[in-house]
Amino acid sequence: MSVTLTGQDETTLRTAAHGAVTLLAAAGAVDKPHKIAKNGSTALASATGLVGHVLAVYPEGKDLAGRSTAEIADRVLPALTAAMGLLSEQDPAEADNFRRTVLVAVEAAQAHQGKPSPVMAEMTRKITEALDAG
Repeated sequence: MSVTLTGQDETTLRTAAHGAVTLLAAAGAVDKPHKIAKNGSTALASATGLVGHVLAVYPEGKDLAGRSTAEIADRVLPALTAAMGLLSEQDPAEADNFRRTVLVAVEAAQAHQGKPSPVMAEMTRKITEALDAG
């Protein structure tokens, strides 16, 4: 199955995936956010298939920062749902690839801590819920 993504579709995928890592770094701000971001970004860079090609480019011009975690979540969680929806319409296998890629990045982002903190566990739940809503 051939997938046709517009420039806006690619931006949505990038914002969603890189934004999920940004959300975790913001949620774990007292626990080495740079390490969370590095581990999650490394996992995204390891993606394959169409998703890997799209995520190889960081979402330039899209500010993933915010004054609060809530402000970041307001952009990222809907982007996760939208990304899953647009991929599911065109190629369910690629949608599954995107979902797995984001969840691996979430897991990798938390790998340095052992057991996730309650805050990180809750953010992971919200990310997973947004993915499953698409």
